[in-house]
Amino acid sequence: MKSAVVVIAVFGAVGYWVWDYNTSPTGGKAKASASAAAEEAKTHDPEIGDCVKVADPQGEPLPTVVDCGSPESEYKTGALLPGQDKECSAECDYGIQYRNSRGFDYTLCFTKV
Repeated sequence: MKSAVVVIAVFGAVGYWVWDYNTSPTGGKAKASASAAAEEAKTHDPEIGDCVKVADPQGEPLPTVVDCGSPESEYKTGALLPGQDKECSAECDYGIQYRNSRGFDYTLCFTKV
């Protein structure tokens, strides 16, 4: 009998935590965590015309969108070339090739700021 009470209490506590985590009046901690992750991902997904700084350009480059007037700004996104192994034009100074598991491969081309 005591074991059953302990098990029910543990399941009740876990159930309440899950409910509270997902349904608080502010949209739930899970939603807040997901939107924070989405905002972070946007900073690494430049669009044409965005200025970026590139971390580890010779290894695994990671472009981060920055203000074009900031001293961090290294490159401006010039073109997105869909397809595998595309080469940037001569006007571009740098390119990053992306390959993903969903079949959309592309190259981002950048010019120096």
